[in-house]
Amino acid sequence: MSGHEQFADDLALHALGVLPDEQRIALEKHLEECASCRRELELLRGDMSLLAMSAVGPRPPARARQRLLQAIAREPRRAAAQAPVRSGWAIVLAFATLAFAVAATLLWMDNFSLRSRLSALENRSVQQQAELERAREIVSTLTATDAMKVTLVAAKTPPQPQGKVMYVKDRASLIFMASNLPSAPPQKAYELWLIPMQGAPMPAGMFKPDAKGGAMVINPPLQAGVEAKAFAITIEPEAGSSTPTMPIVMMGEGE
Repeated sequence: MSGHEQFADDLALHALGVLPDEQRIALEKHLEECASCRRELELLRGDMSLLAMSAVGPRPPARARQRLLQAIAREPRRAAAQAPVRSGWAIVLAFATLAFAVAATLLWMDNFSLRSRLSALENRSVQQQAELERAREIVSTLTATDAMKVTLVAAKTPPQPQGKVMYVKDRASLIFMASNLPSAPPQKAYELWLIPMQGAPMPAGMFKPDAKGGAMVINPPLQAGVEAKAFAITIEPEAGSSTPTMPIVMMGEGE
């Protein structure tokens, strides 16, 4: 084997950084004079970089891996060199494994984030659908031709508290709107009552007026088909009552 060929065979070990010092010094002197070997060394180093980054980057050209393997295969099977080679490859493999682990973790985090955002969008869609259905029910009650309309008033000086009830018995759909109501006493709230043609008054929703005296009750839990004689309002504990507490604050019958 000529001196040039021997140096060419040592290029792979030098690219790995495991060439023994004595041979490395001789090779570096040779590289100062041999442009061909310098190009080959740069190609091998580039191939190693591509292989090391392949776990997280684009797939390296097949010729890069093949060229590096062929260069290593040309190395003599010297017992003294085998241990450093194995050590060098262990470093490369460890780096590639670590890079792959980091990439896998990042991909898992991205996937988890995408699933979370998808779940949030699905929940938002369900919420919007529920809000749309509620809006349709409100419009349906307000425009129903068979709706019972009741105005509740209080015998006070202006601005007189007033309430309006829209009630569709067949669907148990009810909308109540009030204005000019004074604030309820501490630990108390207003309660709306449905007074049927027969039987005891039925609770139809708790409410507290806002700063301007306005309040609203929309579709409280009621039994469908109950014929209403009148509606009334009393002041009750915040948790509500099963029977009205006198006196009645406001009351009104069907128009």
